[in-house]
Amino acid sequence: MLTALRRLSLSHWIVISMVVGVALGFAFPANTEGRWAATSLNLLSNVFLRMIKSMIVPLLFATLVVGLAGHGDDMRKVGRLAFRSIVYFEVVTTLALGVGLLAVNLVKPGEGINLVGASTDAARGYAATRMTFSGVVEHTVPTSFFDAAARNEVLQVVFFAILFGVALSQVKTDHTRKFMLNFCESLSEVMFKFINLVMAFAPFGIGAAIAVTVANGGLSILGRLGVLVATLYGALVVFVLVVLLPTMWLFKVPIKPFIKAVREPWLIAFTTASSEAAFPLAMQRMEQFGVPKRIVSFVLPTGYSFNLDGSTLYLALASVFVAQAAGIDMPLSTQLLMMATLMLTSKGVAAVPRASLVILSGALTQFGLPLEGVAVILGVDALMDMARTSINLVGNCLATCVMARWEGEFNPPTDGVLAAPA
Repeated sequence: MLTALRRLSLSHWIVISMVVGVALGFAFPANTEGRWAATSLNLLSNVFLRMIKSMIVPLLFATLVVGLAGHGDDMRKVGRLAFRSIVYFEVVTTLALGVGLLAVNLVKPGEGINLVGASTDAARGYAATRMTFSGVVEHTVPTSFFDAAARNEVLQVVFFAILFGVALSQVKTDHTRKFMLNFCESLSEVMFKFINLVMAFAPFGIGAAIAVTVANGGLSILGRLGVLVATLYGALVVFVLVVLLPTMWLFKVPIKPFIKAVREPWLIAFTTASSEAAFPLAMQRMEQFGVPKRIVSFVLPTGYSFNLDGSTLYLALASVFVAQAAGIDMPLSTQLLMMATLMLTSKGVAAVPRASLVILSGALTQFGLPLEGVAVILGVDALMDMARTSINLVGNCLATCVMARWEGEFNPPTDGVLAAPA
């Protein structure tokens, strides 16, 4: 028995912990007088997420600086990678908007939903945070690196690390430059070992998170607004089949080894609904998959801000869903204008809690749609957040492979076996 347990991979333990978490949440629901509730396990999930977040900034800063400054004075290669990445991001997210718009118009999940009497208190809280293009640009530039690091402002850390890496590449003193590069390389290596230690705790944290979710909402949470949730999950499956898989075929990314590489990061992103939680392991897996460190360290964090495939598709679906639920006949031209607005306002806000709801509320207000729609969606947003976050993760992992192939530096495992961790 012990030998069999030792052979189980991290993926197996995560799946087992999910099943145990659902069982505990169902058996010990919240608001039960006189007995223990599974919500007490929230401590374990919070500890796990705190450990994950503690490694984001040092890992991101170290790998990005090495990826940039490691080229010496040749910054043309970095600029070319940045241009190609942005072009790819825009094409894929536009296709995601199209899939979401097509799904919501075909299924019409908003018909039959009554918005009258829905509480708008929570919805107005999201609407109070107005997202504008100029605001996103201004927010990208940190006033203090340490303040951005303390608040885990990923986009600001990326901005600072890019400037720091470019500046370091222009330093002519070999001693100074080698010292800083060696420091960042050493920090990166230590943080990857840190990942292995934290991942050993992942089944406990993820199982606890699932238990708390089921204890608070019950199994009935799977049934509320079922058509909307099913439409989102179906649209995401279609997106994977008609966009991501053809992209893998076009850029000759081996499908089975890729699935093996992203399996565990995907499970973490799905169960925690947190891109940050899956980021370190995804970075490690893509390097083991044959993507150069310089490409992983640039494309993956950039994609977390500009290549939110799942969230973009969700926004297209949710915005038209609210119009349908309110009985508003929105012509295709207005829907397309809303999609263009969402394309701009959804960039660079990945670090904002419930960022998709913030963006959705702003779009509803701008186009005169009722905020009661957000109040209704909030009931199942946690379930939808799991799906869109996991697709965000897969899309960004694929982006690193595409960029590596485009740059002629992709070396996937021919035998399907990932390289050993550094």
